[in-house]
Amino acid sequence: MSSNVLTMYGGPRRTDGQGQAKVADMVSFSDGSGPAPSAVYVERELPPGGTSAYRAARGGGARSFALWADDQRRERVATVVTLSAGGGVARFQVLGAHGEVIGTLMREKALRGRGLRTRWTVHQPGGPEAVGFKGRIVWWWMWWLLLPLMTVVLVISVFDSVFGNEGGFARAPRRIRWRANGQVPLEFRSKGDKLHVHAPGVDWRLGAALIALLRSFNAGAWDSVKQ
Repeated sequence: MSSNVLTMYGGPRRTDGQGQAKVADMVSFSDGSGPAPSAVYVERELPPGGTSAYRAARGGGARSFALWADDQRRERVATVVTLSAGGGVARFQVLGAHGEVIGTLMREKALRGRGLRTRWTVHQPGGPEAVGFKGRIVWWWMWWLLLPLMTVVLVISVFDSVFGNEGGFARAPRRIRWRANGQVPLEFRSKGDKLHVHAPGVDWRLGAALIALLRSFNAGAWDSVKQ
């Protein structure tokens, strides 16, 4: 099954000729033959209170991102806004360049929403809801059973880790497979932190917003920096 693979990278901090900081974080697309570009640039949008206000809000689950066509912000292609956040449940909306709704994303934290695992729901207007759960039950049970031995497991992970899969065996399960009408339109694979878009009807902007959100809820979140 062919798919478009989205990967998020954090680049070095750079400036343009006027000293303006360029956007450092980028989402690349493996398939540039369709409507999707080769890459888009993602950055957090700060509220009036600046970085401290953003970091305080993100602690409750809120996020706000801008997606740009280039690293100098010449063309906005999408915006991610928080519709609601609290109690471990956060709803986000992805808007196009003219404010049109591209899709809605919802994250329900484990034990706070409707299950024992973190649940992600993706909905694109005119299409069915796709629901995915973080990790497989069997792997979660194994991880929890090994938790008392985590010191040993962490030592093993030093040898098990490879570039793009840091943490190795000791890391909690993170793979997510979304299902809709018996199909798997989306899949997040923890090895390499890649989002596979299997369904051709999924808007590439929604995919870029989704991987940016996923990566913002992982350890070492790209949008949690203090500057």
